[in-house]
Amino acid sequence: MLAVAVIAGILFVWALLAHRLARWSITAPIAMMAAGIALTGGSDPPLHFDLDTATFEHTVEVILALLLFVDAIEVPGGILGREKGLVLRLIGGALPLTLCAAFLAALTFFPDQPGWILAVLATVVVPLDLAPASAVIRDSRIPARLREVLNVEGGLNDGILSPVFLLCIAASAESFGRATDYAGALLEAVQAAAWAIATGLVIGYAAGWLLRRSWSCGWTRPSALRLGVLTVPVAAYTLSGSLGGNGFVAAFVAGVCFAPAARRLPGGAVEMTDDLAALMTIALWFLFGQIVNDAFWDGFNFSVILYALVALTLVRMLPVLIALAGTGMRLTDKLFLGWMGPRGVTSIVFGSLAVIELPTPSGDFIAQVMTITVMLSIVLHGLSAEPISRRYGRVREIRPAVPTV
Repeated sequence: MLAVAVIAGILFVWALLAHRLARWSITAPIAMMAAGIALTGGSDPPLHFDLDTATFEHTVEVILALLLFVDAIEVPGGILGREKGLVLRLIGGALPLTLCAAFLAALTFFPDQPGWILAVLATVVVPLDLAPASAVIRDSRIPARLREVLNVEGGLNDGILSPVFLLCIAASAESFGRATDYAGALLEAVQAAAWAIATGLVIGYAAGWLLRRSWSCGWTRPSALRLGVLTVPVAAYTLSGSLGGNGFVAAFVAGVCFAPAARRLPGGAVEMTDDLAALMTIALWFLFGQIVNDAFWDGFNFSVILYALVALTLVRMLPVLIALAGTGMRLTDKLFLGWMGPRGVTSIVFGSLAVIELPTPSGDFIAQVMTITVMLSIVLHGLSAEPISRRYGRVREIRPAVPTV
């Protein structure tokens, strides 16, 4: 109970000073992570949490499902959004190149590690998660088309990388002497995607139609609607998982299908789900502070930090610049899309699963690299968000909007 009180107190202080702290580029993830590191560190820390449990793992997965659902609702124009050309370039071009670059960089920094372990590592550090820099996605100073592209990419690449991650885990298991059926693993991944899409479609459309119909007929109230919306991503995630599907993909697809109905519901119908996801994510950053302490209690290799920095910069930025060549976009916009690739909840989920599925040395290695990558992302992307937004705000005052490519 003391831990809950401490987290609530820190969150309350941040709520009091949020606007002023934002001017100094101190985001909620930065503040909560720093508090978590300070209060859970040392040989006799004031607070300590048991994070090696299935409950923690499932909680983190539910947080990711809620975030993906809310992100999908905010995307106009269907599953690829209105900027389909740019999204396809990023998903179909930049994402595979980023995976390859992450793997090649891992070979350079960690030549003693098995190849399949480095492949798993690449799938852990690549997924984009906008939670550490969520203020950017809601900042009107940033051009709407750039925010929309990032929002759609953040939702889609999790679903695309999930089966790739599972295949790499299966292959790495064989490298440790465990029999693996590659054809079966591939078929299972395809089936998981199919079940996820089907589940998301059914739940998203059905829940949207029913809630919209109930509201138009006067059968419900706004407070009940907010609760009804909250059940949609939870149902999509859990039902898809029970059917053997990918719960993250299901939650995102459900959000896309639910979005048209959400725009015809009273204002604030989605706010409870959005606020709950934000609250749980902020609490997660506090717990992440202990993950940082646990990962580096016995020290760390300097190459881990260098690899994390490369993964957050060149590994994403160069593929994005290559994929967006010939679009007519300004270089500053391309650099923005390349830089704004924060890592967060998705990497934590994948890293936790790797620890469970792989032998201890390999699992601990991946967890350590994941931890420093997410930590640096929270700091670097958080500190850069406000200066980037201010710059775009100044540019928009002196330039007309750029036509959509």
